Amino acid sequence: MDSAPRVSERMLLLLLACVQFTHIMDFMVMMPLGPQLMRELDLDTTSFGHIISAFALAAGVVGLAMAPFADRFDRRKLLLICYAGFAFGTLACGLATTPGMLMAARAMCGAFGGVSGATIMTIVADVVPAERRARGMGIIMTAFSAAAALGVPLGLKLAQWWKWEAPFLVIAGVAAAVWVLLFRVLPPVRSHLDIAGVNPRKDFLTLLKDRNAWTGIALMMICVMSHFMIIPYLSPYLVGNVGLAEDHLFLIYLVGGVVTIFTGPYVGKLADRHGRFRVFSIMIVIACCVVGHMATSGPLPLWHTLLNAALFFTFASGRFIPAQATISLAVPPARRGAYMSLVACSRDLASGATADIGGKIVTLTASGAMLHFDRLGLLAITLSICSLFVFRLVKVAE
Repeated sequence: MDSAPRVSERMLLLLLACVQFTHIMDFMVMMPLGPQLMRELDLDTTSFGHIISAFALAAGVVGLAMAPFADRFDRRKLLLICYAGFAFGTLACGLATTPGMLMAARAMCGAFGGVSGATIMTIVADVVPAERRARGMGIIMTAFSAAAALGVPLGLKLAQWWKWEAPFLVIAGVAAAVWVLLFRVLPPVRSHLDIAGVNPRKDFLTLLKDRNAWTGIALMMICVMSHFMIIPYLSPYLVGNVGLAEDHLFLIYLVGGVVTIFTGPYVGKLADRHGRFRVFSIMIVIACCVVGHMATSGPLPLWHTLLNAALFFTFASGRFIPAQATISLAVPPARRGAYMSLVACSRDLASGATADIGGKIVTLTASGAMLHFDRLGLLAITLSICSLFVFRLVKVAE
C-alpha cells in the first residue's frame, strides 16, 4: 500500500467496514421484507427465492468473469468503480415497480456488489499481517452486525411507515456518501503490482491448478450453503410458525446485531490466540444446536425467540470469521485478488443456488404457515458438520 495519503490500519478497516455495511444492508433487508414483498407484489415462495438468488447468481457470474483480471489493477480504483455501480443498482431497486424490474435491479446490485465485496476482503488480506488476520476480518464482519442491529430494523420501519421501496432509496443515499469518503481517504493499494516476476495471466492459470485454493473455495461454499439454507426463509417462518408479530421482526435483527457487534471482534481475537479451527469447531457445534431448536420449536414467547436470534447471530454468523481468515491465507499475495474474486464468486453462486433450492422445499399454506422448514434445518446442520472436515484440509500458503 502506498504511503500517501496516510491512513492507519484501524481507520482503513473501519472505512472498508462502512462499505461492507451498505453491501450487507442491501442484501439483508430483502429477507425480512419477505412477508411484505410477497403480499404486495403477489409473490409465492419460489418467486421470492428467485429474486433473492438474482443478486447472488449475478455476483457469482460477474465475479467469475472478473477473476482473471482482478490482480491487474490498483485495488482502490477497482473498488471505487464497482461500488459506484452497486449504489446505482440499489437506487434502481428503490425505483422498481414490478417483480421483473426488481429482479433486474437485484442482479445489477449483485454484479457490482460481489466484485467490490471481494476487493474489500483482498485489501484486508493485503494490508493486515497473518497474525492479526482473524481480528481484521472480525472488524469487517462487524458491518454485518451493524447492518442487522441498525440498518435492517430501520429499513423495516421505513417499509412499514412508507413502502417497501424506502429502504433501498435510503441505502443508495448512504452508499453515495460512503463512496465520497472512500474516494477522499482510501490510498492506492497496488503492492501486488510491484512484486517482481508477476505475470497475472500465468498466475491465474497456476491458481486454477492449485488444489489448496479449491479446498478454500469449497470451505466457503459449504459454509454459505449451511447458512443460506434457512436464512432467506427465517422471517416468514418466524411470523407464520413461531408466532412472531410482523411488526416485531425488527427486534430479531436488532438483538442479533447488537450482540454480534461485540462478539464479532472477540471471536476474531480468540481465533488468532487459540487457533482458527478450534474456534470454528466451537461455533459450528453450538450453531447446529441452535438451528435444530429453531427449526422444530413451534410457537414460542417473544423472549425465547429473541434469545434464539442472539445465539443464532453469534454462532452461525460468527463461524465465518475464522473461516474467512483461513481462506485468505490459502494462496500467496500475488494471486490473492483473483483468488478472493473466485471465493466471492463461489460464495454468491452457493448462496443464490441454496436460496433457490430452499424455495422449492418449503411452501406457504393459506394461513401463512411455512411447511417443511425443519427439512431446511436438517440440511443446514448436515452441511455445517461437513464443513469441519473441509476446514482441516485448508493449508496456509504464506
